[in-house]
Amino acid sequence: MRRQVYSFFLLALFFSSCSAPLFKSRQEDFVKVNRTHFVLDGKPYYYAGTNLWYGCYIGSPGETGDRPRLLRELDSLHAIGLDNLRILAGSEASKKLRAVRPAIVRAPGEVDDSLLMGLDYLLDEMSKRNMKAVLYLTNYWEWSGGMSEYVGWADTIRALDPEVDGWGKFMNFSATFYANERANSYFLWYVRMLVDRRNTVNGRMYSDDPTIMAWQLANEPRPGTGGADAPNVLPSYYKWIDQTAGFIKSLDTNHLVCSGNEGLAGSIGSDSCVLIAHRSKNIDYLTIHLWPLNWGWFDPQKMEETLPTSIEKATAYIAQHIEFARELHKPMVMEEFGLGRDSGAYALGTPTTARDRYYKKIFSILYDSAQAGTPVAGSNFWGWGGEGKSQNADFMWKTGDPFVGDPPQEPQGRNSIFISDRSTIAIIRDHAMKMRRLGVADSVYTPGLQ
Repeated sequence: MRRQVYSFFLLALFFSSCSAPLFKSRQEDFVKVNRTHFVLDGKPYYYAGTNLWYGCYIGSPGETGDRPRLLRELDSLHAIGLDNLRILAGSEASKKLRAVRPAIVRAPGEVDDSLLMGLDYLLDEMSKRNMKAVLYLTNYWEWSGGMSEYVGWADTIRALDPEVDGWGKFMNFSATFYANERANSYFLWYVRMLVDRRNTVNGRMYSDDPTIMAWQLANEPRPGTGGADAPNVLPSYYKWIDQTAGFIKSLDTNHLVCSGNEGLAGSIGSDSCVLIAHRSKNIDYLTIHLWPLNWGWFDPQKMEETLPTSIEKATAYIAQHIEFARELHKPMVMEEFGLGRDSGAYALGTPTTARDRYYKKIFSILYDSAQAGTPVAGSNFWGWGGEGKSQNADFMWKTGDPFVGDPPQEPQGRNSIFISDRSTIAIIRDHAMKMRRLGVADSVYTPGLQ
């Protein structure tokens, strides 16, 4: 029986829907790459955006849905000038302690229709506001099920949980996904199903929807820990990125594809790992993430001592990846960055002095670099909490709680930007307006000349 199921998933990879789309979009409507820049409708496309990972959850007509809130959130983001949203488009059913529930993929070949309808609704509403979406298809980490669940399904074993088994073991277990053919057959079934999906709200095929800017292979795919005891997964990691991106491009010639990798911090600190993974012709642009707290640069209890050094290291990190992008001849997006509230507090109303200083500096670097003609093309800060609010004394998410920008494994309020964070939002709005103008007047880039 298992062999029959496996064969079904392998065969499913080679057959696509024969349904004809209701309408076709102009090629100019899609974000494209011209050397080290994005182009939209014949003009340079620069953007400021955010992460709204939970968008399909609150867009759902099911148990997690809150469509009135989603519309208010989109209106708020649009008013601020944030026109690019990075969104979770694949979560896997999990028994892990800190995983979001419910999940989009319930089991191999089985999906939660209400959550996919939530994604349909989200994309349709974004299209009305001229927003673009980056959709990531699975997760290296545990908080949305992720790669480890595909491995568990394929090998009929318990997927490791970092809360139980430790981070090192979990990370290396998750990285076995790249070489696991059965796990990938399950994953590619889902990828094909989603790329070939017809939106239930507007009838548009996903592969023909210019609201989607890019398909992203995963949230923060890493080649394991890279330690002395870790298995060498680099060959399978490189192959997985190239072949999975190529598979998507074989289904969809309209959209960009990117990896979702963090850069050096997610590439065992190796320049060559970053470059080899992103040299593939099937990867259209470089992504980087930046986390001073998680990487041990910033101590919220010693803000004045550690913020300046954190900014110095962040500046160097961005500069290094601009050079990688130049070498790769591809655009670069910083699609995750954030900093907590003063003294490491999570509660609404806590001052954001350090965060505001950090955001101002990061945005200044990104804008100045983009204006100077470097490969910097945009950013998505992490993440938009909007109207959300933690419900619990320990600030940890529980099933049924409202969603905020922080995923379930982190305190709710750590990195979220809430609608009440006026000083931070003013900084974000100013940057968004500057980035938008780059596509009109201020850019040194002219399509076809660089």
